[in-house]
Amino acid sequence: MKLSVIIPCFNVADTIATQLEALANQRWSEPWEVIVSDNGSTDGSMEIVKKYEGRLPHLRLVDASGRRGRGYARNVAAKVARGASLAFCDADDEVAPGWLAAMGEALAKYDFVACRIDVYKLSPLWIAKMRKHSQALRLQTDGAPPSLSHAGGGTIAVKRWLHDEVGGFDESFIRHQDTEYCWKIQLKGAKLHFVPEAVVHVRLRDTLMGNYRQAFGWGEYSVLLYKRYQHLGMLKRTWKDGIYSWMNLVLGFIKGAPKIRSKSDLIRWSWAFGEVLGRLKGSIRYRTFRI
Repeated sequence: MKLSVIIPCFNVADTIATQLEALANQRWSEPWEVIVSDNGSTDGSMEIVKKYEGRLPHLRLVDASGRRGRGYARNVAAKVARGASLAFCDADDEVAPGWLAAMGEALAKYDFVACRIDVYKLSPLWIAKMRKHSQALRLQTDGAPPSLSHAGGGTIAVKRWLHDEVGGFDESFIRHQDTEYCWKIQLKGAKLHFVPEAVVHVRLRDTLMGNYRQAFGWGEYSVLLYKRYQHLGMLKRTWKDGIYSWMNLVLGFIKGAPKIRSKSDLIRWSWAFGEVLGRLKGSIRYRTFRI
């Protein structure tokens, strides 16, 4: 088996058929399989997956309900994967035509790769324009230590031996487990290569609460990332930086509130508050200052 495509899955009945249909239309000359790793779905997602048995090569379902989190679900699937390499994608996204072959061919040259992201196909235009994604053009470097980059967990592929060597995804990270995974693989000496020929269409959250929760989670676990990797030269924040940041946010909101006219305006503020409150929780939880 050349490649195992792994999809962590939790209550995605509304979207997973789109991803499976896109995978069923992929063409590649090498043998490959699909593993859906169920993280405890209760909405009928698995019944939808079973409809693709016979349409997808070597489709398998595995039970990953023992612990919540994409990192855990990916690790469970990786343990039973038969492929020499692993490719990860998400159940609410859609791989573009040619994605499988492009990722497979890239893995013939490199040990660790990431594809390009498009946010326009599956997301409303207003949120796609507002939340432009840096991985549409290159690997992500925001907040990273010098010389390290990262990519979304549903966009990467890796040689199986390398995944095993780093111990898979760190399951203590509910968010940013993909960033941590990318960094520790690079610290093992394997460069992360960008593959622009392979594209995944990513579905952005377009609700107020959805954006707040995502920003909160990213803020919280960014503190854990900082605690673990600050010695590599991550940008430090002082108490003075934190106090100024909070003051600017609150004063900016008071000043800007009368000008809020649209849902996108509200989502910008919900994201900003979610991120700083998440960092506050992370600073307390991990006893590391990063507000």
